Amino acid sequence: MKHTNELQDTLKARFSKLKFAFLLAALVLLSASSFAQTQTGFGLKGGLNYNGNGDYFESIGSNAENPERNIGYHVGIFGKIGKDIYLRPELVYTRTKSDYRDDSFQLTKLDAPVLLGIKVIGPISVFGGPSFQYILDSEFENISINNVEDDFSVGLNFGIGLNFKKLGIDLRYERGFSDNEATFINTNIGSVESRIDTRPDQLILSLSLLL
Repeated sequence: MKHTNELQDTLKARFSKLKFAFLLAALVLLSASSFAQTQTGFGLKGGLNYNGNGDYFESIGSNAENPERNIGYHVGIFGKIGKDIYLRPELVYTRTKSDYRDDSFQLTKLDAPVLLGIKVIGPISVFGGPSFQYILDSEFENISINNVEDDFSVGLNFGIGLNFKKLGIDLRYERGFSDNEATFINTNIGSVESRIDTRPDQLILSLSLLL
């Protein structure tokens, strides 16, 4: 009888150790999974841009006309390295539109923000950094504009984000550092040279998915 009780106690002890080992392994695997989702990786993003470019000068000596903001869109990819403090490079295709009286200016570009983020509390983080812009195409009322001062320019991104493991949403503000004018011949006012500032000034709402 005594031998039987000792055997039962031994089996119970071994079972408890196995259960503890199983729970520990499950905890390690869960932690590793969460680490992979929230710390480093790459993913897809897309969303809406509430955009207004710079001033429009209808002719030499004319007064500047400010744009009316309009809705555009963006799609792209991103990477994330780090957890509480992280680096987030992105490559984004963006199409925006700004209205000037009865005319509209459309801009297609590649954006490459390089953002540094800091986790504040819970799922909330703040971020900021430079955004490198390359203009692919620009059009003003069906007139293709090729004479942009600089196809390549630099601006600033900063904003706030919410991250829930693989899913994230952020709201940011983007502003170009300096004027970047495009000139074109406006045949609507007697074939005179007009100018428009392509510098972005926009709010950007993005949804991202970490793969």
